[in-house]
Order: sequence, then C-alpha cells, then structure tokens
Amino acid sequence: MARLAQTAGLTDIQQEILSTVRDFVDKEIIPVATELEHRDEYPQQIVDGLKELGLFGLMIPEEYGGLGESLLTYALCVEEIARGWMSVSGIINTHFIVAYMLKQHGTQEQKDHFLPRMAAGDIRGAFSMSEPGLGSDVSAITSKAVKDGEEYVLNGQKMWLTNGGTSSLVAVLVRSDEGHPEGTAPHKSMTTFLIEKEPGFGEVRPGLTIPGKIDKMGYKGVDTTEMIMADLRLPADRVLGGVTGRGFYQMMDGVEVGRVNVAARGCGVAQRAFELGVRYAQQRHTFGKPIAQHQAIQFKLAEMATKVEAAHAMMVNAARKKDSGERNDLEAGMAKYLASEYCKEVVEDAFRIHGGYGFSKEYEIERLYREAPMLLIGEGTAEIQKMIIGRRLLEEYRFQG
Repeated sequence: MARLAQTAGLTDIQQEILSTVRDFVDKEIIPVATELEHRDEYPQQIVDGLKELGLFGLMIPEEYGGLGESLLTYALCVEEIARGWMSVSGIINTHFIVAYMLKQHGTQEQKDHFLPRMAAGDIRGAFSMSEPGLGSDVSAITSKAVKDGEEYVLNGQKMWLTNGGTSSLVAVLVRSDEGHPEGTAPHKSMTTFLIEKEPGFGEVRPGLTIPGKIDKMGYKGVDTTEMIMADLRLPADRVLGGVTGRGFYQMMDGVEVGRVNVAARGCGVAQRAFELGVRYAQQRHTFGKPIAQHQAIQFKLAEMATKVEAAHAMMVNAARKKDSGERNDLEAGMAKYLASEYCKEVVEDAFRIHGGYGFSKEYEIERLYREAPMLLIGEGTAEIQKMIIGRRLLEEYRFQG
C-alpha cells in the first residue's frame, strides 16, 4: 500500500533527508514515545540524536554551519517527527522560529554570534509573546523595556514558553515606548529582545526567573513554562535587528513559519492516528470478521485518509509559498486551521475504532487523543486563523462599487 501524504517534486537531497528522518522516527521515537510521555520526561536521548543528524541547523544557511534547506523540507521533517511524537517536534519548532527571525531580521553581529551555535544545537531557542492575561490579543502586551543609558531594563511576566527551561536563548516581545510618541499604534511600539540565559529553572540569570514546568493535559516531555522579568538588564545590541519598534512585524514573520509548522504537526499526528486505526481495524474481529470489513468502519477510514491528504496538500502549498518569497499568511492560516481541525477529527475517529481499548493507556491512540487539542490553540486559535483568512480574502476580492 502506498503511504498517504506523498509530496511531488522533491529533490534527491530532500528525499534522502526525509528517508533518514523517517527511519529515525520509526527506530528511535515511536518505540519509546508513549512511555516517556506518561512519565513527562524530557527526551534527551532523542534530542541528542536529532542534533547528530544536523536537524537543529536544517534551515540555517550553510555559511553559518547549517544545511540551508527550505521551509518545505523543514515542514516535511516536522510532519515525520510529529508522527512519532508531537512533543519532539515542539522542541524543534521554537528553535527554528528564533533562528528564522535572526536570519531574516538580525544584525550581522547577531547572526555571526548566534546562528553557528544554533546550527550545531549548542544553543536552543525559545520565543515568547503571550502573557497571563493576554491570549490572542498581542496588542495588549504589558511587559515593558525602558532605556537606561546604554542598556534596557525589562519587566513583566510572560506565559506559554515552549522550551522555556531547556532553551539558552529566548526571543521575547515587549513594549518599548522610547522614541514612539503617545498615541502610536501598539504594534508600532513593540520590540523583540534576544535574551541569553542558562538552561534550567529558578533564576537563570540576574533578573530572569523560569519558575518551573506547567503541568499539561498532553504535549508532555517538552517543557512549557512562564518567564518572569524583574529589572532584567540587556545591552542595546540585544535588540533584534538593532532598531526598536519593529518587534511585532518580526514576530509575525516568525509566526507564519510557526503556523506552517503546526500544520505539519497536525498532518503528522493525523497520519499516525490513521496508521493506528487502519491496523487495529484489521486485527479486531466482531461478528466473525475483522471490523475493517464492516462498511461503517470502511467509511470512517475513507474519511480519515481523505482528511490526511487534504491537510498535507495545504501544508505543502503554504510552505512552498513562503519559500518563494511571497506573503503566505493566507495560506499558512488556512493550512494551520484545516490541519489542526482535521487532526482532531482523524484522531477521534481512530479512538472510536479502538473502542474501549482507546481509553486505555496501553494503547498509543490514548496519547494522541490528549495531544491533538494543543494544535487547536498553538500559534493562534482557529478563530484567529479565520479572522486572518477572512481579512486577506477581502483584500484579494475587494469589490469596486
């Protein structure tokens, strides 16, 4: 049987990379994922393996020691990794968003300082926009940076940092009213700062505290944290791009990459759910035959496979659009919205196929059932994606009356 979600037009190098990642997932991730997830244990051995494969430098240019691959290659690798265990793909995602933002918007000094070590996996990235009372309203950020001589002093509390503990570099979005008169639109008075810190929890540098891991329903293994800045001092050369007031646009550029990533994760989890469902349907017998021979189950499998294919196609389209240098917020929003919704539906159908056993922690589908909901909210909720899609459609189809 041909595998679902194949991608046409890949180069030999892309196919070789994907084959290597797929083998790694099958041998090193799938056999241990459920056990590690139930223990909420950071997958250090898996991360070390990804480092050896060079995946932390996948999209970083060759001049900085990376592989210089496209967003499409990255997204397809994420799809494979999420098929094994979604939490591992989360470890890579935030790292790549920060690397992408540095590549696109960093000063030459910042690129030279960070990118080679990020490519080697010696520096792991995290990024931070959200706050405890913020949700999807980025314009309501209250964390603030105030200029003090040649430094900036940052204060505030951030929320939902993936890799908050294990990272050693955090790109954080805060308000910076310096140089922006009162009444300036909120998104024009925000700045991204690059914070270097020690991995771990507690006070990880003077003025910066990572309190500990947030206990989550799913998406375990990877650390999700808060971050508290209390008179955190940073030199001016840690403003991303060297100029204040551009942080919102820099972050949104990174989030477009992140949304393609979340779409890829949804595709990977949905593929694994389909694999589990179609296998179990051929093993489980009722009324004297495998349940796969019952028409009701065949209908369900047909719907699941179609959703997997459709989500994959939209994800690939969004990645290719970004790689072409074009604006892809519409395509990324559509891909993220569809893939996350379809992922939830495919996982639930696989759960139903398993019957009572799907509720047992002994079966892998139980883990997927708890992981899929995170994709509905990560990198912007479905409602935010629909707002983006609707606004962009009105721009493209503006009625001239």
